[in-house]
Order: sequence, then C-alpha cells, then structure tokens
Amino acid sequence: MTVADTMRQKLTAAFAPQVLEVRDESARHAGHAGATREDGSHGETHFHVRLVSAAFEGLSRVERQRRIHAVLEQELKATVHALSLALLTPSEAQKSP
Repeated sequence: MTVADTMRQKLTAAFAPQVLEVRDESARHAGHAGATREDGSHGETHFHVRLVSAAFEGLSRVERQRRIHAVLEQELKATVHALSLALLTPSEAQKSP
C-alpha cells in the first residue's frame, strides 16, 4: 500500500469526509530537501490534502491542522517531509472555488 493510500484510509476513518483529495507532489520538489526518503527512494514525501468534513465545524484553522497531524503522526515521522492542507467545512467548500 502506498503512503497516499494509507493517508486516505486514516483520514476517511477519522473525519468521514465529503471530499478527500490526497495528491503526491513529490515530483515538484525533486532536488529539494526532503525529496529523497531515508531508504534512498524518491517520491511520496510531499503531499497536498484537501479535505471537506463536518468534523471541522467550529474548529479554528490551527485546530483542524492539529487534528490532521495527530491522525497522520506515523507518516509525518517516517516518510512525509511536507504536507500542505486545505481543510474546509461543507459550507466553506460551497463558497470556495
């Protein structure tokens, strides 16, 4: 199973998202710090996650990020070097392009 698949499973279980996109952006960071994994392989180090969930209702942007980081703690310690997040409630997602 890929890192992205594992992330999808964990995020789905934790947040029951209406929308979940996990995009591996590692290729865009080739040659940058963290682009190579500890085992010397490339890829699955830089991700963008867009998640829309009612679980974020009433939470600040920082608290949403903390909850994502808690769920993905193992991946962030092991293989994921960079993680960008777009975390929205369903009503926020309707307003966003």
